[in-house]
Amino acid sequence: MPGSNGGTQLLRIIKPVSSVNDLCLTKHFFFDMDFRGSVRIFSQKQMLSNLEAQKHIFNNKKAVAEAFAAYLKEQIDKAEGSFTIALSGGSTPKILFDHLAEAYKDKIDWKKVKLFWGDERCVPPTDEESNYKMTKEHLLDHIDIPEGNIFRIKGEEEPFIESNRYGQVLIKELEVRFNIPKFDLIILGMGEDGHTASIFPNRMDLIQHAGPTVIAQHPESGQNRVSLTGPVLNNAKNVCFLVTGESKAEKVKVILGKEEGYRKYPAAHIQPSAGKLHWWLDEAAASEL
Repeated sequence: MPGSNGGTQLLRIIKPVSSVNDLCLTKHFFFDMDFRGSVRIFSQKQMLSNLEAQKHIFNNKKAVAEAFAAYLKEQIDKAEGSFTIALSGGSTPKILFDHLAEAYKDKIDWKKVKLFWGDERCVPPTDEESNYKMTKEHLLDHIDIPEGNIFRIKGEEEPFIESNRYGQVLIKELEVRFNIPKFDLIILGMGEDGHTASIFPNRMDLIQHAGPTVIAQHPESGQNRVSLTGPVLNNAKNVCFLVTGESKAEKVKVILGKEEGYRKYPAAHIQPSAGKLHWWLDEAAASEL
């Protein structure tokens, strides 16, 4: 039966548990956890379709960006109120932002859009490594979006303080479902090592981290980053991976094909429990499917 908020919640057990799985599948039911260790149980019939990734494959990066921009406009247009998005860094989002700034500057009602970030390097907003700087230069400087609708991660601040602050911003600004902030749409990339946001294979515990944000470190450089956690990523209405390039093909094949060992990659654990999962790929990234 539906929960009180119109969702698909069947049963809620307010009871601490000793271990937390981001999503555990039994024969008939799905179990999912919130930050407090509470359990929500969904019927297999209700949830199985949400676990199947919808694949969108196009010729090249530019075609992926153009098709996704059209999809994004459609989602924003359908929203009755504000539309919340968590952005990603990377080369494909850069192409997407350029296209949005050029082709959708006046076609999207940017005043209803609220922008957040899925992760950020702990650097000043003027640093070349800043995801915010890239977004500002390629999108924000070219569209009419209110300053109050932009919620950046302040990478120049002390990481622990900023992680806590940003977590509170999410709870204040977003819809909250099952005590977890809920985005309308999250854009994610995937690294060649299978990481997503700033959740790397050596820190799989961040998939289950009890909080909306966390401090993560790059496994090689040790650079600090502030990242959304697995529970927030898996609570979104729509999660959209934008993955391009031949170097990603092997991981795409393993993760989407659920081949042996696929669960060791963070991106494989992003499966929205009550939302939709999309993988937007170019032919190079999809070449081994």
